[in-house]
Amino acid sequence: MTLIREIVELPGGRSYPVLVGAGARHELASVIDPKVKRVAVVTQPGIGVSVDPGVEHRVFEIGDGEEAKTLATILDLTRRFAEWGMTRRDVVVAVGGGVVTDVGGFAASVYHRGISVIHVPTTLLGQIDAAIGGKTGVNLPEGKNLVGTFWQPDAVLCDTETLETLPPRAYKAGLGELAKYHFLGGGAMDALPLPERVAACVRIKADVVAADEREGGRRAILNYGHTLGHALETAGSYDLMHGEAVAIGLVYAAELAHSLGRIDADAVAEHRRVVGAYDLVTTVGPEFKTEELVRLLASDKKALDGITFVLDGPNGIEPVLVEDKDLLAEIVERVR
Repeated sequence: MTLIREIVELPGGRSYPVLVGAGARHELASVIDPKVKRVAVVTQPGIGVSVDPGVEHRVFEIGDGEEAKTLATILDLTRRFAEWGMTRRDVVVAVGGGVVTDVGGFAASVYHRGISVIHVPTTLLGQIDAAIGGKTGVNLPEGKNLVGTFWQPDAVLCDTETLETLPPRAYKAGLGELAKYHFLGGGAMDALPLPERVAACVRIKADVVAADEREGGRRAILNYGHTLGHALETAGSYDLMHGEAVAIGLVYAAELAHSLGRIDADAVAEHRRVVGAYDLVTTVGPEFKTEELVRLLASDKKALDGITFVLDGPNGIEPVLVEDKDLLAEIVERVR
């Protein structure tokens, strides 16, 4: 078993390994501190991925979907930890997609004021993005991820074998997030085998997180394609997965950057080529109303002093303030 090993380097000499490849989850025992007595495996029904931490462990299931990302889930989970007798020397292992790593990481960060967590992401989106970087969070009725912490894992095990059991649409939606990394320094990643593509995404995100652990500046570039993507996810009840929305958002961001004179037509064509090569939708559907999308763009949580987009340009990907709402509406129509 040959695994790719990446390292997330953080200020103060902190670092943790990310192991990528088929069978990576079987390395779990090797990344757990020998002093650990108990491991709480947090997962969801139906994940179907078992792990062996090599010490006493118990499985704690949470609910499915975004509905599980609540403070009530955190309360229930930490109470179950306490009933089992977990101490601050023990560790949480989160096995699942982004919901599981968000909830498991948050629970670990607040139980006994912080215990160790290890992530075993089982989705493509989790492996290339959600499980890397230490962001945790749950939702409030008022919005997504409004309560959370920055809590770095001790290790991340990206087992590409687990991707083979994903429903085709869920896997393809993860490719929407992967497409983003082509434009953050990944280049022609679609020519690489899957484990190398995952590792390339991890490497890019690790570099960004090392420079901006708590999202004070450079880390904003990881939201490339997400501004319109979040608006599409929020608008109505249309069935659109996160990665699918990000894919459309990437094309929108390229067209907007072109209209602002930041990139040329060839760069727009490359965005369309990359997204299209993953067989992802590149257009806004007729069920989305232009006025509603522009309104949602203005209410995005990153819209601090206007409508802030992350756009390509002569200096690379960077946040850009866009105040012309008529232009934003025009670009929506252009990508219909």
